[in-house]
Amino acid sequence: MTAVRQTWQVSLRYLRVFKRQPAYLGIALTQPIIWLLLFGALFKAVTEIPGFRGGSYVDFLTPGIVVMLAVSSAGWNGMAFIEDINGGVMDRMLAAPVWRGALNLGSVVYAMLTIAVQTTLIVLLALALGAHYTNGVWGVLLLILVAALLGAAFASLSNGVGVLARQRETLIGAVSLVLLPLTFLSSALMQQSLVPEWIRTVAKINPVNWAAEAGRSAAMERIDWGLVASRVGMLAALVAVCAWFATWAFGAYQRSL
Repeated sequence: MTAVRQTWQVSLRYLRVFKRQPAYLGIALTQPIIWLLLFGALFKAVTEIPGFRGGSYVDFLTPGIVVMLAVSSAGWNGMAFIEDINGGVMDRMLAAPVWRGALNLGSVVYAMLTIAVQTTLIVLLALALGAHYTNGVWGVLLLILVAALLGAAFASLSNGVGVLARQRETLIGAVSLVLLPLTFLSSALMQQSLVPEWIRTVAKINPVNWAAEAGRSAAMERIDWGLVASRVGMLAALVAVCAWFATWAFGAYQRSL
């Protein structure tokens, strides 16, 4: 129970900071709305391309925006640890009898909660725009779970990179480097049948594509339990690997002092 309590205390710390920053709160809640409206209007005509399966592009796009936002939101998670390092807070936390994994997991829980709220906003807005959630509330909950798992993996990865790099510029460059390529090398915005063969090949090992496929099948299509279960399993394994990396990074930072 000590580890759980420590993890929750770290999460509460970040939630309090989030609450005290109304500008960031407004941006975090507004960004998903802008993305759905912008990409929905920009790529709406792809439904007229021969070979596009399905009807409304809003139905196709909604899970894609959800996973894209999960990566974008979680990617900046490591910034908080860089601030802690620069302010001397990290050294004090590491000197305390705190499980190193709790420092990462507490931050990851905060990221997952943020992503869950943002995903709910996207779901409601898409519903207002005419989206059809074939599998009802349970399908939407699976979509939120998939987004949260993807966000957890990238939050841990961001935390590890932030602690090791200790510089904002490095983390900004890393997030910028992976966000758009991973999005466009997936089925987030375009059906795989309409993209080049090499992109379909890369998409097989792209976690953003795993999440987009699972979320779309769970919420917007006739659910394929085999696909959803396999993608959720792969995302959970990725979360475990990234969490190990972040926890190791805290130890590496402490040994470097």
